[in-house]
Amino acid sequence: MDPGEALLAGLLVMVLAVALLSNALVLLCCAYSAELRTRASGVLLVNLSLGHLLLAALDMPFTLLGVMRGRTPSAPGACQAIGFLDTFLASNAALSVAALSADQWLAVGFPLRYAGRLRPRYAGLLLGCAWGQSLAFSGAALGCSWLGYSSAFASCTLRLPPEPERQRFAAFTATLHAVGFVLPLAVLCLTSLQVHRVARSHCQRMDTVTMKALVLLADLHPSVRQRCLIQQKRRRHRATRKIGIAIATFLICFAPYVVTRLAELVPFVTVNAHWGILSKCLTYSKAAADPFTYFLLRRPFRQVLASMVHRLLKRTPRPASTHNSSLDVAGMVHQLLKRTPHPASTHNSSLDTENDSCLQQTH
Repeated sequence: MDPGEALLAGLLVMVLAVALLSNALVLLCCAYSAELRTRASGVLLVNLSLGHLLLAALDMPFTLLGVMRGRTPSAPGACQAIGFLDTFLASNAALSVAALSADQWLAVGFPLRYAGRLRPRYAGLLLGCAWGQSLAFSGAALGCSWLGYSSAFASCTLRLPPEPERQRFAAFTATLHAVGFVLPLAVLCLTSLQVHRVARSHCQRMDTVTMKALVLLADLHPSVRQRCLIQQKRRRHRATRKIGIAIATFLICFAPYVVTRLAELVPFVTVNAHWGILSKCLTYSKAAADPFTYFLLRRPFRQVLASMVHRLLKRTPRPASTHNSSLDVAGMVHQLLKRTPHPASTHNSSLDTENDSCLQQTH
């Protein structure tokens, strides 16, 4: 094994460890919290994390074996089964991300309708469509004997068939990546733009409330006033940053592998083994990145994790400080301005709470 392969093997081991740990934490949080399980988004979260966990436990170790030893699993039919699982889980993960982004857009754009109408069974229907498409593509590849060990990617996956079947294989590969990459990317971009538009409108509304509050509450300490203005700037960029991370992660993880598989169809193109393995590792890194992009860095999951840790250590969570509980400045502002808070979904409620907590620190 040359130094390049050793470096790729180390990268794959790191991705494997992070994917196993992070996705197991997400599943534990969903199993611990009934609130997370009863949401429509919770069904999508469990499906995505379970798929990533299966990919890390059943697929990545054989790719690591291929990088280190350069050979296929010895058991008969094992490579075809692993290739079937690899094709199914990769397509299902991309479609699940598209379903999650659509769910977020519905929650942010139509909060009242979302809470009353979008039940977990509708999320189950979305997942049924994603599973059906993924099973159709992986089953067709298995039926046409296009699954096997590919030395260019050191893994059991789709491999180039003999020349008479190249045109059929090219059409199949193009359709697979159109449904499993281009379509989810388009859904992700369109829904993210809508979420960003709603978030900007929400931030503008909160900025207006904050500025009027700063004018009315003239006795605020200058440091509190400055902190509120800083929080305003952070809030404006938070939605853009989260959306940009989601789209960039999707592109960085999937685009190199998709482009490589499409370039492989050109007769005079030969895929370099190191690049092929690196592009495959990037697709695996989506399983390690998604738990942080969609789950573990968000407030509901952090609260569930903290509750699990306190329960494990047999401690009671520290009660929130009530030093400024009597100073509900946000309520005063809404009364002074003769307006009521706008209904918001759980996806953007953190914008309000952060602004309110900043205004409440007057002493």
